[in-house]
Amino acid sequence: MYQKILLPTDGSGYAEQEVDRVSKLIADDGEIIILSVAGKLTSSAFQSRKKVKKLNERMLKEAQAAVKSMEAKFDDSLNVKAMVRTGFPAETINEVVEEEGVDIIVISASGKSGIHKLIIGSVAEKVLKTADVDVLLVHNNEI
Repeated sequence: MYQKILLPTDGSGYAEQEVDRVSKLIADDGEIIILSVAGKLTSSAFQSRKKVKKLNERMLKEAQAAVKSMEAKFDDSLNVKAMVRTGFPAETINEVVEEEGVDIIVISASGKSGIHKLIIGSVAEKVLKTADVDVLLVHNNEI
């Protein structure tokens, strides 16, 4: 059993499988930290500050909705903490691991798909390669 589990989410719809795994792994007095990372764009010659600001606000709202949705799936008897950060997902996940003293990361094998995944790459893969703690990669049947 683990004392502190980090559960990153992008709101992709694999929550049921992740919640099941985490609920089985957490110690009775342990803490589950649900994390969603909102990207942060900067303005450029091709996009106005106003448009970038709106996109950043939308990504932040989506991240907040993702953690709220995931949090609602856990039994009230569990100690669950919701967290939203901005930044690059894999890097931010590793920062939270260090800051919070996390024992294990439970992450889906796939989240975003299609062209989005090709552009950004696999967050789970980056976390697997860079994390200083154990990582449980949750296999999803839809992959």
